[in-house]
Amino acid sequence: MNLVIVESPAKAKSIKKYLGANYSVLASYGHIRDLASKNGSVDPDHDFKMVWEANKGSEKNIKSIADAIKKADSLYLATDPDREGEAIAWHICEVLKQKKLLKDVEVHRSVFNEITKKAIVEAIHHPRKLNQELVDAYLARRALDYLVGFTLSPVLWHKLPGSKSAGRVQSVALRLITDREFEIEKFISEEYWSLEVECQSPQKKSFTARLLELHQKKVEKFSFRNEKDAKEAAATIEKKTFAVHKVQKKQTQRNPYPPFTTSTLQQESVRKLGFSASKAMLLAQQLYEGMEVDGESIGLITYMRTDSVNLSQEAISAFRVYIESDLGVSYLPKEPRFYKSKAKNAQEAHEAIRPTDVSLTPDRLRSILNADQLKLYTMIWKRALASQMTNALIDQVTVDIASSDKEVLLRTTGSTIAFDGFLKLYQESKDEGDDPEDDEKTLPPLNEGDAIHKEKVIPSQHFTQPPPRFTEASLVKKLEELGIGRPSTYASILHVLQARNYVRLTNKQFIPEDRGRMVSVFLHTYFKQYVEYDFTANLEDSLDDISNGKKEWKEVLSKFWIDFKKTVHGTDKLTITEVLDVLDRELADSIFPKENGKISKKCPKCEKGTLHLKLGKYGAFLGCDQYPECTYSHKLSSSEDTEETGEDQAAAAKDGEEYPKVLGTHPDTKEEITLRKGPYGVYVQMGEDSKKKKPKRTSVPKSLPPKSVTLQNAVDLLSLPRTVGVNPKTNEVITASIGPYGPYVKHGSKFVSVKNQDILSITLEEALALIQHAEDNPPAKRSFRKKTKK
Repeated sequence: MNLVIVESPAKAKSIKKYLGANYSVLASYGHIRDLASKNGSVDPDHDFKMVWEANKGSEKNIKSIADAIKKADSLYLATDPDREGEAIAWHICEVLKQKKLLKDVEVHRSVFNEITKKAIVEAIHHPRKLNQELVDAYLARRALDYLVGFTLSPVLWHKLPGSKSAGRVQSVALRLITDREFEIEKFISEEYWSLEVECQSPQKKSFTARLLELHQKKVEKFSFRNEKDAKEAAATIEKKTFAVHKVQKKQTQRNPYPPFTTSTLQQESVRKLGFSASKAMLLAQQLYEGMEVDGESIGLITYMRTDSVNLSQEAISAFRVYIESDLGVSYLPKEPRFYKSKAKNAQEAHEAIRPTDVSLTPDRLRSILNADQLKLYTMIWKRALASQMTNALIDQVTVDIASSDKEVLLRTTGSTIAFDGFLKLYQESKDEGDDPEDDEKTLPPLNEGDAIHKEKVIPSQHFTQPPPRFTEASLVKKLEELGIGRPSTYASILHVLQARNYVRLTNKQFIPEDRGRMVSVFLHTYFKQYVEYDFTANLEDSLDDISNGKKEWKEVLSKFWIDFKKTVHGTDKLTITEVLDVLDRELADSIFPKENGKISKKCPKCEKGTLHLKLGKYGAFLGCDQYPECTYSHKLSSSEDTEETGEDQAAAAKDGEEYPKVLGTHPDTKEEITLRKGPYGVYVQMGEDSKKKKPKRTSVPKSLPPKSVTLQNAVDLLSLPRTVGVNPKTNEVITASIGPYGPYVKHGSKFVSVKNQDILSITLEEALALIQHAEDNPPAKRSFRKKTKK
C-alpha cells in the first residue's frame, strides 16, 4: 500500500480518483505543528533549538496519518510545491520519526504544479527527496519571525502601553503606510494654470489643443502660477490666427502583460474585481483544488503561490492552438512569448498562474463556478491566454498648430487602435497615481497648412496633489518592488495590520490609526535598522540564499540575533515619559488641533495649561499639564475604540458610510461640500486644500448622526461661528460655534461648552444662562485622598 499525504481534503479527493486502489490519500489539513506559543520556543543560547507543538485540532489528523503509515510500504509527501509545502512535509516526517513509524517505509517527495491526472501521475512516478535547503530556509524565517515578535512585542507593551505587537515584515508594511500619511499631511499644494484652445478643422469638426509654446518659449507645468498670468496668455492667444504647422503620424506597438504571479493576481483582483487580497487567494485556492467538470474532479488553475512568469512548453503550445483556431491566425505571433520577472527576490522555479486546460473557457464553467469564482477564473484565463497573443497596434497622430507670427504653438494628439491584438481579451487596470495608458482619441483629418478656426481659449486652474494613500493593490506592489516579505504572506500581513487596529481601510485606501502611527514612530526611533526597507529586503536575500544552499541558516540567525539583542537591551532604561516626548514631537501635526493652520497646544478648558500626549488605561489621549487643577482630556481616535468617543462617532464608524461623501455645492460660493471623518470625528468641509486657501471646516455635533447630514445642515454648520448677541452687562459679543471638542459659546476670551441646545439656534438668553452657570459653578478640584480600610 502507498500512502499519499496532501494538504487539503478537497485535493485528496481529486488525487484519489487519479491514483487508484493501490494508493491511500490523506490530508494533513495544512501545518500539523508550529512553534510552541510561549517564550523560549526558539533558544538562541542553545544553537537556536526550536520547540514544536501540535496545532490545535491537529492531533486527530496526526493520528490518522500515523495509523495509515503502519499499513504502508511507501510514503509520498505531496504537499504544495513551495517552501511552506516543503516545511509541512518535513514536519510530517519528523512527527512520524518520533513515533518510530518510518523504519521500513520508503519516503518520497512528490511535487506537482496543477491537479490534473497527467501532472499527478507524473509526480508520483518521478519523486525526489525532501529538499533540506528549503526546509532550512523555512526554519530560519520561522525563527526570525518568532524572535522579533516575542522579543520586540514586550518592549512595545512596556514602553508604549496600548500597543499590541510588532512583526518583522508587518512593521515595515506599517511604516510604508504611516510614512505615506506623513507625506500627505506635510504636502503643500501649489497652484498652476494650463491653457487649452477649442478649435475647428476646415470641415467644421471640433477638437481641443493645448498651449505648447508662447513667445517661442516652451510652456512648463508652472509657467502660469496664477489667474493673472493665465489670462494674459489667453488674451495673447485670442488675438492670433492659426494654421496647421506640422502633422506627425506613427504606429506604436503595445506588448501583452505576462501571466499572473501571486502578487500581480492580488493587485489586479483588488483593482479590477474589488476583492481583498485575502479573498482573491481563498478563491484561487478553491480553483486550484478543483471542481467537478463533466463528472471528473479537476484542478482549474495551476498553483497560485508563485513568483514565476514562466509557462510550460505544453501550456504555450495549447494556448497557441486555441488562439489560432478560435481567435484567428492574425492574433498568433510567429514565435512563442517568454517572460522574465522584474520583482526583486523572485523565485522562478514554478509556473505562472494559468488555466490547466485552455479549452475550459469561462463560458463552459459558468454553471459550475459561483459568481466570484467565475470572475477570478475569467481574469486568470484571459490574462494567461493574452500573454501569448500578438501586440496591439496603435496609430498615433501629433498635430502642431502655429499662429501666423509663430509666437504661439498649440499641440493636439490622438490615437486609435489599428489592431487590437491581445487587447481583444485583456486590458490591465491601473492604480490611482499611475500614468494612464494612451487614451483612444480620434482627431479629424488635418493637413499641413489647414486654416484652424479658434473658438474659445480656456484657462484652467489646477493644484498639485499629494501622493495617493496605499490601496491593497499598490501596497502589495510596493512590498514586492522592495523585495520585502513573500507574495504568499502579503494577504495575511494586510489582515494583521487591520486586526491590530494599526490601520483601517477606508474607500479602499489604508489610513493609519493613531495607535499605528505611534507604534511606527516608536519603532523607527528606537529600532530604526529593523524597519529600514533595505535591511528587510537584504534579510529576504539571505533567506533565499539559504534555500539555494549559499548560506547556512544558523549563521544568518546568529548574525541577526547578536545585533538585535543589543538594540533591545538598549531600551531597558527607556522611560514612558521619554517615549511620549518623542511621540509628542513627531506626531504634533497629526494629533494636536490647529488654529488658522497652526498647531495649538493651548488647553481649551483652562487656557493656561499646555496639551501633551499621554497614555491611559484605554489608550492615548491629550491631557492638560495643569492636572489635577485642570482635568481636561481628549481621547485620540481609533477605530476599535469608537464607543468611548461618543455615539455619533460610533455611528460614523458603523454606518457603512464611505468618506469623503459629496453632499452638493454651496448655494453662494458654488464650492463642493463634503462630509468627512478625521481624528476628532465627523466634519463638513467646503472646497479643497490649496496653498492659496485653506478650506472651511466645521465639526458635526453629536446630536446629528453622520448618516442624516444633509446639504442644508452642512451649509448651516459652515456658517459658524455666528453672532448670538451682546452681553448687556459687559458689552462683549457672544458667538456660537463648534470646535474639535464640541459645540461652545464664546464670551470674550472664555469658552463654555454647549451640551443640550442646538448650536445653530441657541438664543442670547440661553447663552447668557450657560455663561452665568459656568461662572457660578467653576470645576471642583479633584481629591486624591487615600481610601482607608474599614
